[in-house]
Amino acid sequence: MKISELNSEYDKLQLQYGAKELTSIYNGGCTDNPDFCFVFMNPTGKNIASDSNWKGRRSPWIGTKNIWKLFYRIGLLDEGIYNDIMSKKPQEWSEEFADIVYANVEKHKYFITNLGKCTQVDARVLPNSVYSEYLDLLCKEIEIINPKTIITLGNQVSSIVLNRNISVSQCRKQNFLKNIAGMEYKVYPVYYPIGNGMMNIDKAIEDLNFIIKTITKS
Repeated sequence: MKISELNSEYDKLQLQYGAKELTSIYNGGCTDNPDFCFVFMNPTGKNIASDSNWKGRRSPWIGTKNIWKLFYRIGLLDEGIYNDIMSKKPQEWSEEFADIVYANVEKHKYFITNLGKCTQVDARVLPNSVYSEYLDLLCKEIEIINPKTIITLGNQVSSIVLNRNISVSQCRKQNFLKNIAGMEYKVYPVYYPIGNGMMNIDKAIEDLNFIIKTITKS
């Protein structure tokens, strides 16, 4: 099964749980046994690919800056691409530039997705029940790409993915095992580093650098 075959399911859920004027945001990056699969919460209208007129890839964080600062600081984004991102206003991202950025993500062997693909107009908090509707589809994504390591961002996403109460502050640099389609994956909960979580970005970077070093040594 190709990962793009899941997109129609995400589009159906967008009509139920997302902003009607926006489109689903799917995923992007390395889809062939990446070193890391980063699982964020859900997209917002700040991602310019959620505009119905956008004809290119619908991947996370297009037209934004803060998350790319994080990836640059943990060595998962080339300096030239980072500088190009920092120099652009959101609407200056072209469909071609989005492909260039994600080619660099693929080069560094990681995959970016959201637990919820339902784009909202803003960063409102969604109930667990909405995210839970997406869990089986996320597991299918993981089964298809078969990452070496899964990194879940924030308490809510980590708790839903692992089906247990997770407080990131209490389990820093620890991993939990999750069985998906007969395969056991290491899951590392990490502080959510964007929006209200910006106050924890240095802790997130510290923990991510530890995880990267641990995985690359093994």
